Amino acid sequence: MIIFVIVVLVVVIGVLIVYNIHIQKKIESFNNINQKVNNLSVLQDFMTIAGEEDTVDQKLRKINEIIIEKYEIKYSTIVVFNGAEYVIKASNVESKHHEALSNLHTEEIFQDSVATATPKYITIDSENEKLPYQKFEMGRAKSAMFFPLYIDNIYIGYWIMESGQMHAFDKTDTTILEVVKDNIISVLQTTAYQETIENIDRIDKFTGLHSAEYLYGNAKRIFSKYATSAVCMFRITNIEEINKSINREMGNDMITEISNVIKSKMAAQYVFVRYMGPKFIIVFSGVEENSVEEFLTSLKEEIENLELVQDEEEVQKIRIIKGKKVRIREIKERQTASPKLNFVVSTYYKGTGLEQLNKRLEEYIDQAPADESQINYI
Repeated sequence: MIIFVIVVLVVVIGVLIVYNIHIQKKIESFNNINQKVNNLSVLQDFMTIAGEEDTVDQKLRKINEIIIEKYEIKYSTIVVFNGAEYVIKASNVESKHHEALSNLHTEEIFQDSVATATPKYITIDSENEKLPYQKFEMGRAKSAMFFPLYIDNIYIGYWIMESGQMHAFDKTDTTILEVVKDNIISVLQTTAYQETIENIDRIDKFTGLHSAEYLYGNAKRIFSKYATSAVCMFRITNIEEINKSINREMGNDMITEISNVIKSKMAAQYVFVRYMGPKFIIVFSGVEENSVEEFLTSLKEEIENLELVQDEEEVQKIRIIKGKKVRIREIKERQTASPKLNFVVSTYYKGTGLEQLNKRLEEYIDQAPADESQINYI
């Protein structure tokens, strides 16, 4: 009887073990499926952020926040080489640690990882130890995973995630983290052009206006809040004549004065830039094309009524008289100048190519007759 009970118990235990194994496999399968779904969700979030109108740094900070939330990581830092130095693009680590985190590429423990494009996992085994790259800190991070970032076999930086626990990543599936790393690289690739545009924007010294590149970077986030906006390009048509007949200083003063008049009339959501030379662009964010005519007519009239004065001045010239250089003093008469403007206006639709629209406006302005001075709609 006892033998029978033992046999029955053994059979029951065996069945339970088989059942538990079966359940464990189902749980693992479910976890794998759930992880794949989570990865797809994270990738979708990454791509959504990449397409938003934020700056590159804002996008990377959002991505870092998603990584921390979705993968329950204590610390996450993205460092990128900007062509001159390594800079932290996103991190939830206190700023006092940023200098150390932005120089990990110089640490011997990570140099093999950078050279071979492979991740590096490091941890400590006792509370009295610290990670090799920690110079003056203990306790914040006790384990870390380092991922070098490459684009087309070119090393461009790294992503490091850290934990306050020892051996925190011992059982971590690195294939999942490789997917995260690849997604970070994808976003860096898709935002490379945007970052270039953001960095080459300059302030014009005569007008204090942004250059044309501003339109395709930071300014785009202003007028892209609206479905349509009126875009106006204008040219000072007689600037070359002023430069030639009076002097270039008068021409520069004219450009400055016109810019100041227009800046004083710009609403906060409008964008005004010096496009190139005597050409300027105004983007009337959220305004219909046919609604700007009255404003432009009034603006054109006010600017063309401006009169800049070049007071008479004494100038000295050198002339050759009978083979000798003779210094002659002359009085340059008082001169005045007024600008003439030619406008062309069109509509920008959110999500379309602003650079193509501007090119079309510029072609019209450049091909217009030299004496044309009006408001045109195309």
